[in-house]
Amino acid sequence: MVHAFIQDVPIGPELYQRILDEIGPEPLAGSLLHLCVRRSDGGLRYIDVWESEQACARAFDERIHPAVDRAFGGARPVGEPEVHHLDVIDASGALLPDAP
Repeated sequence: MVHAFIQDVPIGPELYQRILDEIGPEPLAGSLLHLCVRRSDGGLRYIDVWESEQACARAFDERIHPAVDRAFGGARPVGEPEVHHLDVIDASGALLPDAP
């Protein structure tokens, strides 16, 4: 079953773009959807859907967190923004792998 979450982050579009630049153009293995939207308070909200929780954890360990560290100049704030896991009941669409 897919792994999905929402995460609010206290950064703006400029820092977000630096993070994307650091991640690079190669797709993140296991990522099905990443949506970034602006919040009314000026921060951003990520909505992510992954093939599995393991694929998500691997991408954060291997590519996302190192890219965030570099974008923050090696001084990323301590602690992670709160993650709200979504209880997925059904998932369908062109991005999802075929069901077994």
